[in-house]
Amino acid sequence: MEYREIKFSPPDISEAEIKEVELVLKTGWITTGPRVKLLERRLAAYIETGKTDIDCTTPEAEKEYSNRVVCLNSATAAEELNLRVFGIKEGDEVIIPAYTYTATASAAIHCGAKVVFVDIQKDGDPKTHMPEMDYDAVEKAITEKTKAIIAVDIGGIVCDYERLFQIVESKRKLFIPAESDGTPLSDLSSSIQKAIGRVAVFADCAHSLGASRVFVGKRTQTGAIADFSSFSFHAVKNFTTAEGGCSTWLPIEGIDNSEIYNMFQLLSLHGQNKDALAKTKVGAWEYDIIGPWYKCNMTDVVAAIGLRQLDRYQGLLSRRVEIMKKYDAACDELGISHLVHHLDDMDSSNHLYLIRIPGITEEQRNAIIEKMAEKGVATNVHYKPLPMMSAYGKDCSLSPNAYDYYHNLITLPLHTLLSDEDVDYVCEKLKDAVCEVRD
Repeated sequence: MEYREIKFSPPDISEAEIKEVELVLKTGWITTGPRVKLLERRLAAYIETGKTDIDCTTPEAEKEYSNRVVCLNSATAAEELNLRVFGIKEGDEVIIPAYTYTATASAAIHCGAKVVFVDIQKDGDPKTHMPEMDYDAVEKAITEKTKAIIAVDIGGIVCDYERLFQIVESKRKLFIPAESDGTPLSDLSSSIQKAIGRVAVFADCAHSLGASRVFVGKRTQTGAIADFSSFSFHAVKNFTTAEGGCSTWLPIEGIDNSEIYNMFQLLSLHGQNKDALAKTKVGAWEYDIIGPWYKCNMTDVVAAIGLRQLDRYQGLLSRRVEIMKKYDAACDELGISHLVHHLDDMDSSNHLYLIRIPGITEEQRNAIIEKMAEKGVATNVHYKPLPMMSAYGKDCSLSPNAYDYYHNLITLPLHTLLSDEDVDYVCEKLKDAVCEVRD
């Protein structure tokens, strides 16, 4: 086939997003404002119903879907604020899989917690092949210091949260809720921990907006499964706002959603109890600083991109499925293991296409990546296990399954700007590179 340049994951931006951003710029209101709030409501409606076309501008929808999602400037900020609202602090332990991106761990470390890595299942989940955490190891890792478990939906495949909830319920007697130190954040965190009464289940949904799984007998979207969830809207994600993310949580008995939402607002805007929009009202300039907190709010400029992305999102997901079918056929022909994104009880968001080539070394894997790059095909590796990184000790001896999963892994380009001919080209160059290295 004629030479092609295949990018790994460029953003799919249409004229609709460009026009919406132009409209925002012309209004003169470009920071956090009405478009952020509308995007929050539309995301809340999507997470609950799986529908992207619910009119969230009506008073009824505003009442129904407000105070349930908080849009922020990144998924990392979303995860950290989730942890801070729950009350994670120094002395606490947070369990995470060894196989993930650094943001999963760094958010907990920013809060002062000790990260406890657990290995993944050998060769990943038996059905999906996703590098999913070893749930037996999770159960053994829980101590009196454990306050949270963060599961990661790698590639958009939904973890077994039902198993996680069974584990934390069985360990209720070990959980010691934090007492308040008298500050507003600590008051709320202590109330949440006492209401939940067990180790909290957090979902790193950076890859999985729009994914779903049967949970306690009901098909449920990510964002409505774990106690707290965080999503990424980074430029390489299925749904993008260029940079951005959001937090969401399950209702907590005895605590009003608006109280939790307001705390997120405080944490994301320097602890200031009025945002810029509220201060524009006549005579409403005065404000208080509740705590010396952070600056990680989303702006209306990027929310504008998200609003129009959400209009298109179901079509974007469907196109990804079409591309994956071609990849599946090519990988099956070559005897290459790949992620399985759709089962009877689970539908992925189709974010990443991970393949593992049997019988090759790490050096041969790297050679395949180089050969494909020489033919114009950009690939990647998701991920190098965190214990292999300098920041986390550079020692994978306690997570051998994670290293074994990584050493022969390649991620193929998967995005909605690929034509059918582009996908065929990728498949051809993959076959050539694998056959050349194997020979």
